[in-house]
Amino acid sequence: MDIQIINPIVYPGWDDLILSHPDYSFFHSSAWAKVLLESYHYTPLYFATMREGRLSTLVPVMEVRSPLTGVRGVSLPFTDYCDPFVDGNVKFEDFLKYIIEYGKKCGWKSLELRSVSNPLPSTMPSITYLGNILDLSQNEEHVFSHFRDSTKRNIKKAIRDGVEVKTSHSWDSVQVFCKLNGMTRKEHGLPPQPYHFFKKVYDHVISKNLGFAVNASFEEKPIASSVYFHFGKKAIYKYGASDKRFQHFRANNLVMWEAIKWCCKNGFKTFCFGRTDLGHEGLKQFKAGWNTKEDIVKYYRYDLRKDIFIRDHQKVNKLYQDIFKKIPIPLLNMIGSLFYRHVG
Repeated sequence: MDIQIINPIVYPGWDDLILSHPDYSFFHSSAWAKVLLESYHYTPLYFATMREGRLSTLVPVMEVRSPLTGVRGVSLPFTDYCDPFVDGNVKFEDFLKYIIEYGKKCGWKSLELRSVSNPLPSTMPSITYLGNILDLSQNEEHVFSHFRDSTKRNIKKAIRDGVEVKTSHSWDSVQVFCKLNGMTRKEHGLPPQPYHFFKKVYDHVISKNLGFAVNASFEEKPIASSVYFHFGKKAIYKYGASDKRFQHFRANNLVMWEAIKWCCKNGFKTFCFGRTDLGHEGLKQFKAGWNTKEDIVKYYRYDLRKDIFIRDHQKVNKLYQDIFKKIPIPLLNMIGSLFYRHVG
């Protein structure tokens, strides 16, 4: 195999190459690579083979170098999933072996893959999640008609109660999200993503017409917000936040419906709801209410020192969650800015 290691940020025509492959996603794009590089200083190492001027096999990897969590290869950090492109003429296990040998030379302690395409059918994943995809091939009236009755009612309730929604590509709209995100992450017992990360999301994604924000307000007060990405004909819900005090308005349902309508009107064919923890029953029910197709998202972690795939424990330390819930948001923001890059 003639394997190349590509930096998608500087490779000529990278996004066109990605879009020519049927398994493309936003997370394969150069825009997402720029966000990860400039936010967290990860090194892009996209392992690829070409055939007749097209990408035939691809595993995008970011090298994470951290004094706290070690040196690792991740495909890709802070990404719901990023399927490898697998050429039928190439045995994926051989391609993966090349990456593992490269990683050993660079001192990686592990390699992580995140996929719904099941590239390693005989291998037990380290963690599994759920993924949900909504088909947008029909018009918005048809899409709405197939939602669960409770989802339709919640959308109508938000409208009836006076919740207003706006789709925007502005930095101000992202700042509204960031403020609500701090509140939501505190509620969940987690530090928020760094502010400078969302500035890079705006710079390389939203301002480049590869994403947008939808904000909901009640009597001019922001109460819910979500951030969406898109690439080619595929859209994805990436981040959501809300003020819990206004939960009874069901603004999150109206925000999601506004985003879906926007995607229908702009010719997108699929709408991804991202990943969901298997034990998060409330979120699973919320996403199922939109008539989505459910997939299993598989994360594989290979220990390069032991030469084996390993299992991870799918849980968050409750002690840390309880502590974070008590910390003021400004201090949580500082913790997120200092430590997020180490956990990618």
